[in-house]
Amino acid sequence: MTVRETNPNQHDPGQRELCDRIAQRIADSPNHQIPFADFMALALYDPEYGYYATNRVNIGGAGDFYTAPHLGSDFGELLAEQFAEMWRLLDYPNPFTLVEMGAGQGLLVRDILRYLHRHHDACFEALDYVIVEDSPALRQEQQQRMAKLVQTFGRLHWRTWEEIAPNSIVGCFFSNELIDALPVHRVIWKDGALHELCVTLADTTNTTGSTNSNPDEEKQSFSEAIAPLSTPALQHYFEQSSIDFAAARYPDGYTTEANLAALEWMETVAQRLQRGYVLTIDYGYPAQRYYLPTRRSGTLQCYFQHRHHDDPLVNIGLQDITAHANFTALERQGETCGLQTLGYTQQGLFLMALGMGDRIAAVSTLTPDESLTISDILGRREALHTLIDPAGMGNFGVLLQGKGEIPSQSVRGFCMP
Repeated sequence: MTVRETNPNQHDPGQRELCDRIAQRIADSPNHQIPFADFMALALYDPEYGYYATNRVNIGGAGDFYTAPHLGSDFGELLAEQFAEMWRLLDYPNPFTLVEMGAGQGLLVRDILRYLHRHHDACFEALDYVIVEDSPALRQEQQQRMAKLVQTFGRLHWRTWEEIAPNSIVGCFFSNELIDALPVHRVIWKDGALHELCVTLADTTNTTGSTNSNPDEEKQSFSEAIAPLSTPALQHYFEQSSIDFAAARYPDGYTTEANLAALEWMETVAQRLQRGYVLTIDYGYPAQRYYLPTRRSGTLQCYFQHRHHDDPLVNIGLQDITAHANFTALERQGETCGLQTLGYTQQGLFLMALGMGDRIAAVSTLTPDESLTISDILGRREALHTLIDPAGMGNFGVLLQGKGEIPSQSVRGFCMP
């Protein structure tokens, strides 16, 4: 058992309050421990002090992490090309609704709407754009950033899941790097059986061995504990992904993740889609790659102050915590909920099929002038290559699912260039 002191920042009462809330949840739970998924949910999504619920979220090139839209408008513009084709394949519905789930700083909204307005005006005129954003801080930032766009476009809305009626959406639900931020359960294969890694609390004492009487000097120490599975759904999760730890002779101590929240999310999306598509982009693997016996420590990562590490029990409320997406689980859960699996590819191939090659070629013809420096040209070329780099973002998974009466032909992003 490894104990980590959180060392709450004495000048950050929010972090101290969050640690106290987690400690209270542990104290109130059977055996004084909680599944890691519950801990991760509080650390990221506590409505007052969680990482995504506050203004601590630091996204961008100089932040805790960055996403594809931070590399320029090309990612959103190529997505817009895909959405315009989906509109045509669905026989020009009006309204055609795009539902972006987890919109971050709202960069994709801007890039998609601008491109559709300039290049696919008929689709733009039919469009409703809905954002589902669980983070109050990010939702506020999006609304401030998009205030003028809301006035001029008029069909940009923020909705909760409860405000979207079942079987009501004709269009496309899409997400970019959302699944990786959903709370995951952690499991460990030990002594020939599957157990769960939980989080528990150990009180600390001062150097004399007596309990601290000064609250400002107190520290919370969280630690891992091995426990029986908290729900049979965990065993079913691996069965659904065709993973048999015993048959494949996984090493003792093998640790990994199970994203039950992603299955609930997929069910919610499928219930609200009447006809159209679900497009999921994220870093992750099919199950057989995700759960390789050699991947002994799973995929959990934390991002804090421009660096990443693998200890989620520190910097609580101040850092992002992520785990890779299991695309096999998403496919099979979708099929259970009435979705068809229409395609799976890597982001690099997806973007190339949508015209990234033409954009890269166009950059090579640019020459510096008064408005465009050589640094601008090199930066744009680097950004385009980063989006398709097979050792990085280009290896992200892209999953397409569909529901209702949709054409059998492949959509452009899943056709080989």
